[in-house]
Amino acid sequence: MANNEEQKHALKDKLKELVNTIVEGDDFTVHAADEAITALSVLRDMKCSASFSRKFDHLSLPVPPQFRCPISGLIMTDPVILAIGQTYDRPFIQRWLNEVHKACPQAQRVLSHSILSPNYLVYDMISRWCKEHGIELPMPVGDIDNGEVTEAHKYRLRSLLHKLSLSALDQKEATRELRLLTKRMPSFRRLFGDSEVIQNLLSPLSPGLACIDPELHEDLITAVLNLSFDESNKRAFVEDEKLITFIIDSLKSGTIQTRSNAAAAILSLSALDINKHIIGKTDAIKNLVDLLEKGHPSSMKDALSAIFNLCIAHENKARTVREGAVQVILSKIIMDRVLVDEFLSLLALLSSHSKAVAALGSHGAVPFFMGILRDNSISDRSKENCVAILYIIFFNDKTKRKEIKEDEIANGTLSKLAQCGTSRAKRKASGILDRLNIVQSSKHIT
Repeated sequence: MANNEEQKHALKDKLKELVNTIVEGDDFTVHAADEAITALSVLRDMKCSASFSRKFDHLSLPVPPQFRCPISGLIMTDPVILAIGQTYDRPFIQRWLNEVHKACPQAQRVLSHSILSPNYLVYDMISRWCKEHGIELPMPVGDIDNGEVTEAHKYRLRSLLHKLSLSALDQKEATRELRLLTKRMPSFRRLFGDSEVIQNLLSPLSPGLACIDPELHEDLITAVLNLSFDESNKRAFVEDEKLITFIIDSLKSGTIQTRSNAAAAILSLSALDINKHIIGKTDAIKNLVDLLEKGHPSSMKDALSAIFNLCIAHENKARTVREGAVQVILSKIIMDRVLVDEFLSLLALLSSHSKAVAALGSHGAVPFFMGILRDNSISDRSKENCVAILYIIFFNDKTKRKEIKEDEIANGTLSKLAQCGTSRAKRKASGILDRLNIVQSSKHIT
């Protein structure tokens, strides 16, 4: 059996030799650079795996020898079988075969082929052993296949999906592991685009969210959020009625993190233009606006970002206004003074729709925006958005022109902005002043 410390020393010696060749040599080869990178990767993986093994040393747990990789001496996270029947941890044996030779490290026999087959029996034994001792099963060390989906990934998914159909305890354990796997392993996310896999993933929801365990609910929606980051899942997820309903329903109930992650999942899925239209026809916007109004401050930003992204599709602006977003946003800025820049950016986006202009006018937006423009504590970005909204109101709602003119005569709000604002703010303020036939005067500049 290869000794872990001896291998580390050998790798370090090899790395020193390679680095010396690269640094001192006039013309080092690409192969030498690749070998140096590989040696560093192996050392990194051994360090990561060793950090996990220290948990067992701390707990004084004797690790069964058949659970340790013969190369690293550490507990295996992805056991695989060689052609001659020996079992190793995938990252270490793969690198051994890539870098050294096509021979078994123990038997020193040349292999007929270098195919690595998952050792399901050993993996299950390690999983049960970890569970019995209350230890979280470690993630595979490194991603040696550059993100490729392996048979081990598929087996692990099948095992977890099966557990989702069992007891409540099994479901909680499975969703917890799914949450971790989908966060750490991008390659694992690509296994979820199939409708059957999605239905199995949602099996704990029967008969719905009413009786679902809050912790399980949070882990499940977080796994869905992680999965939504994979481009190949975005369209499939939105087109699955049960899944999109689960995400939308999760905006209304569950922990604070559950509701935040549901909003974040909608934000992620709406990155595709076609998905903006599909999601807009559901109850997503209504529930996002409710979360904006009644949700915890930590969930507010996720809801706001999701609404903003959906409203890039013009027809979703009318839907958002219809659900009372304008009133909610004005109230949040006036009463709570939270996320002012972000809320005003959303209002500026909405204001390009006639329904938003009407709603702004009927809820006292003109004096509010004029007041914002006079507030020295407000950022330039917010002032730009305020004057941009005022510009749209001025040119689309003639009933508000008198109100804007009277404020300007009294306070010179727009004149100041036309003199001292950003280039965009100056253009918008000057456009209103020109139409009002008000000469920009320096008497209001302080």
